[in-house]
Amino acid sequence: MTTASDAKTNGATQGALPLFYEKPEPLMADRHQALRLVAKPDFRFAAKTNSSPIMASEFLAAGRHYPIVFAGEPLMPMAVLGFERVNLFVDEKGLWQDGRTYIPAYVRRYPFTFIAGQDVFILGIDMACERLVSGPADDKASQPLFADGKPTGLMEEALRFCGALQADHVATRAFVAALEEQELLTDYHARAQLPGGRNFDLRGFRVVDSRRFQKIGDNVLADWHKRGWLALVYAHLASQACWQDLLDRMRARDSSSDT
Repeated sequence: MTTASDAKTNGATQGALPLFYEKPEPLMADRHQALRLVAKPDFRFAAKTNSSPIMASEFLAAGRHYPIVFAGEPLMPMAVLGFERVNLFVDEKGLWQDGRTYIPAYVRRYPFTFIAGQDVFILGIDMACERLVSGPADDKASQPLFADGKPTGLMEEALRFCGALQADHVATRAFVAALEEQELLTDYHARAQLPGGRNFDLRGFRVVDSRRFQKIGDNVLADWHKRGWLALVYAHLASQACWQDLLDRMRARDSSSDT
């Protein structure tokens, strides 16, 4: 399973690079004054992954469209996007299909990220992003990162977004730690068969064991209710119904490629 376990799911570049990022750099006015970001969305950077990190606050929205599982090191929630190393929700034009399907915040944050500094996080950007251009503006298709040596509104919004995602990451880790403490997570794998004999066996993730969940104590249930964690567990369990939608998408993609 392709996950962000190859990196830090909070986006801090410590050791291995975060999922999607190839050349993250801290943003500085003297080095990046001329950088501009093409405004039109293009999600082709996420086209070859079958999962994306999601945070606790996204469970209700994401669980309507994707199976939510737990994977990586450290263990984090992931939205499953496909069976192979293919994102079934990104088309050949780089658009996230349907227009109404929830897009994980981790994906929407790109190409910005937080880079760990000394006791602080610094706003950074992936210099390998194909939406980055440089030079003077000649139309409204791109937005500057800096103006007169100061961050623009685009940068300020990216900083706010990354800050909120980092705070949500901390809250999500607390939720996952509680699941592990109660020994509710169990290894799982998804099997699928397509017309023509193609088989898939997706492994490397965990889900909440519903039978164990039913046996946790009343004091834990009361505490989790106050913290909002019960709703997260229910959303996770309900999201498992989305496996069939993934299979239908894979069948549709296979059928269109055969014609």
